[in-house]
Amino acid sequence: MATVEERMQILKMIEEGKISAEEGAKLLAALAAGSKPGASKREGGPKQFRVRVTDLASGRNKVNINIPMSLVNVGLKMGARFAPDVEGINFDEIMEAVRSGSQGKIVDVVDEEDGERVEIYVE
Repeated sequence: MATVEERMQILKMIEEGKISAEEGAKLLAALAAGSKPGASKREGGPKQFRVRVTDLASGRNKVNINIPMSLVNVGLKMGARFAPDVEGINFDEIMEAVRSGSQGKIVDVVDEEDGERVEIYVE
């Protein structure tokens, strides 16, 4: 079942301007669909998909989003929006890694031009 914390996290991303209201609505709908009885859930598999963008100069997180695995398709589309021009990130390969059950850090890319590091984890 979708937790209040998960819903609040989505609403906070909308409030902070990290995602649009439309994207937030899609996330909330996907979260609700994933929590219905009979929805497929991975027992013992990865539970969270985490995207972290760090400012290289300050070391501070610019983006740190944890997404339930049930929302990964929507989350990857949002991730592509946050880092559309970062070389070395192929979102199709990321989806394949997630589908194959990979865990841990699956992407670690430094964007020197924007001074950012993008890390993606499956936990």
